[in-house]
Amino acid sequence: MKYLLRTTFVLWLTIVVAPVWADDVILVPDAIFDGRSSELITGKAVLVSNGRIVQIAALDSLEQSAAEIVQLPGQTLMPGLIELHSHVLLHPYDETNWNDQVLKESWAERALRAGNHLKASLEAGYTTLRDLGSEGAGYVDVGVKQALQKGVIVGPRLIVAGKAIVATGSYGRYTVAHASTPEAMRRAIMAGVETIEHGNAGTVEIFNLMKDRGVAWCPTLAAGEAIAGYQGWKKGEGAEPKRITAQKASFAAALQTGVIMCAGSDVGVFDHGDNAWELELMVEYGMKPVDVLRSATSINASLLHMADQIGQVKVGMLAELIAVKGNPITDISVLRKPTLVMQGEIVLNKN
Repeated sequence: MKYLLRTTFVLWLTIVVAPVWADDVILVPDAIFDGRSSELITGKAVLVSNGRIVQIAALDSLEQSAAEIVQLPGQTLMPGLIELHSHVLLHPYDETNWNDQVLKESWAERALRAGNHLKASLEAGYTTLRDLGSEGAGYVDVGVKQALQKGVIVGPRLIVAGKAIVATGSYGRYTVAHASTPEAMRRAIMAGVETIEHGNAGTVEIFNLMKDRGVAWCPTLAAGEAIAGYQGWKKGEGAEPKRITAQKASFAAALQTGVIMCAGSDVGVFDHGDNAWELELMVEYGMKPVDVLRSATSINASLLHMADQIGQVKVGMLAELIAVKGNPITDISVLRKPTLVMQGEIVLNKN
């Protein structure tokens, strides 16, 4: 299996922002999670104009003009979710294993699948994806991103890496490293990467080093559980696989140190659109739901160097918003079924 053999490689990310403009709209939820606060904000509505948040205030004090009013009773409005570790050119390994996807599926097929994967991700409330490698498909991920920007397909903003860099380099653009063992993680940290992906053998010592150097961790818990499932494990039945026990131990060590935590699932190993599984597992493994929400919004935005544009419900930010029924601070599972997804304009409304 590819994920058992890989140690470390570094990816070079290209960031392009393509805003989508829309008519004025006022969103009126029961509550707002702004991406940072520990408690929900109530009694406020959000005015969106030309694809940005321009006012947050009580409904009767907003400059309503000819804006469309969208009532969201019983719902929480929050920033669009950000996935920091995806592979839009992969699909679940229980459908086709990684080797056969890379060696036997044409690049055309993989690009077409990516269009479906992006649509599923957007409908699941994810408005930005960082895609970490084309997995043997050259620069097809760049082509998919360009098609997305032209409106040929629909989906989240896509930040792509292209081919992996497998030797030490001196690039000034941002890097991440896939690393599993403590030594591989240490080398990547000392080389100056911004995030470590996977790290399922991370230790307190390694996570303290990451914290000291400002390196964030992307644990990809869902991928680990998915692969264990493909190998025959049924959660809650029989002995827990060593992979999962180690994964839980690493996560506990990371929580102990207070290292910056990304939210990234390695989606593609499992179904696109099921990204929220990662957020549920982060809570299951011991993280507070509000901290998970911050990771999936404002913290991920900061790690993408886009904190001034996405990841918060704040005046001046891009209108990339979702609504969910209930309170995600007390029940993270409500993220599974967004009732509204806004990416400059409303692209999904299930009210």
